[in-house]
Amino acid sequence: MVVTVESARMADVEPPPHDVAATFCATLVDEWVRGGVTHACISPGSRSTPLALALAAESRLQISVHHDERSASFVALGLALATKRPAVVLTTSGTAAAELHPAVIEAHQAGVPMLVVTADRPPELRHVGAPQTIDQLSLFGGAVRRFIEPGVATWAGRGGWRSLGAQAVLVALGAGGGAAGGHPGPVHLNLAFREPLLGRSRELPPGRPRNAPWHRAADVRIDGGVVIDRAKTGLVVAGAGAARHAAGIRRLGWPVLTDPRSGLSGVAHADPILRVPSFATANVPDTVVRVGDLPASRVVNEWLASTGATQIVIADTWVDPARDATFLAPTFSVDMSASPPRAWLRTWMQADAIAAKAISSQLARSKGITEPVVARMIVGETPRGGHVVVASSMPVRDLEWYAPRRTDITVHANRGANGIDGVVSTAIGVAASGVPTVALVGDVAFLHDSSALIALARRSLNLTLVVVDNDGGGIFSFLAQAEALDAARFELLFGTPHGTDCAALARAHGLRVVEAATPMALSRALARVGGVTVIVVRTERGANVALHRSLNDAVRRALDSEG
Repeated sequence: MVVTVESARMADVEPPPHDVAATFCATLVDEWVRGGVTHACISPGSRSTPLALALAAESRLQISVHHDERSASFVALGLALATKRPAVVLTTSGTAAAELHPAVIEAHQAGVPMLVVTADRPPELRHVGAPQTIDQLSLFGGAVRRFIEPGVATWAGRGGWRSLGAQAVLVALGAGGGAAGGHPGPVHLNLAFREPLLGRSRELPPGRPRNAPWHRAADVRIDGGVVIDRAKTGLVVAGAGAARHAAGIRRLGWPVLTDPRSGLSGVAHADPILRVPSFATANVPDTVVRVGDLPASRVVNEWLASTGATQIVIADTWVDPARDATFLAPTFSVDMSASPPRAWLRTWMQADAIAAKAISSQLARSKGITEPVVARMIVGETPRGGHVVVASSMPVRDLEWYAPRRTDITVHANRGANGIDGVVSTAIGVAASGVPTVALVGDVAFLHDSSALIALARRSLNLTLVVVDNDGGGIFSFLAQAEALDAARFELLFGTPHGTDCAALARAHGLRVVEAATPMALSRALARVGGVTVIVVRTERGANVALHRSLNDAVRRALDSEG
């Protein structure tokens, strides 16, 4: 059934309840679009019918339908990452709603705006054994900026519908007085619908002129006015979100340790550099400005905590797991009364150049295709303006430790909760925003989110999924468990070989598959533009550990010889 809008003005006679529900949903959708929402991800279900029809009827929205609710929520997350706008995800009632929880947690901790909408039974059907009914009130706990339960829509309450829709968008964007006060994130709307579920939308309550949203917020970000004294040895650590502070960072003139997600240029090889004791002890900063998310590198984070430097955190929320921050501010200003020390900056930039050369030389001597090479090639060969989505575990570390930095591409990673869940779906969401997208995932992350492959071949996306397949959890081979346990026990509990043919799995979903055994084959596959392609690169976990050690040794030798 297609939702239609009556041309007549709102009648004094109250419409039947199912038409009230249809009009309520159409009003919410109109207000969301006015607030900047452009995409909605829908999972099939009966109880969510009124809102699903309203979303489908809105020509200003791009909608996609997903069999798996968990995958749908991560696609919405990816869309929000790429567009910086809240994306809608809609499910029916019951356990379908609970499937959204991992993506909600990631959006909460990463500060990604989402409108998480769950359909529900009306109050009279709750706690009485009605089918497909669970307690959905505050289902996601403290992982949402706001929980909204408006109850079953009534005609008498239509004057507040636009306010409800606009508030949800503002809070998701961090501008509406949500629980986190200025920090974007997910908003949960739990909407109860009574049967019958098929209704006809009447004329919507009038909105603001010129299609403006019902509520608009001024910039709620308060300049903390933090004046950073001109330190002798200052250092910037730039993570995701740092690009919006680029002007202030440039004015500092300090070395910048850059995460690939920062969108900034600077020191790209901080992890291997700081594994060199002679360099790490001789180049201790007295002031550190941490902008955005923390890097994945434990070496870098532990070194920062050990320096005793004044630690200034520039972020919307308190990001201080080491509990060593001197203070936090949402932004900063720079006192330009003195010039930055050029020798200090030169020391770090020369070390980065030496490390880059040592890594390139060592990789050139390695045989076949390797995981660091894959990471470097993806960053190097993604087209200008493209987006890269990288999974947690080893892929994000290889990108951070060994890949060059580019300011003309955008790198995403689900580092709010640092899980591998939903990364394929996240990449689909990023690609669905209309940008060329390359994703780098491990085999376990790929298999974990394989339901996202359903019907993917029929979607018009420019998406390349690169799967590094080492038949198990590669990162555990770098941890103490690998040396402490015998091989059989380690493989059982941590290596966890699965034996699944990832290429065959992708082909079973009708996807184009390339099995790249050499860097040249990978380069050719990455150059192919348009459609969805899965590239499988097979590696061996033990050899990967040895290669990483050889890379770090090469950097140590190169830096020590220069010292």
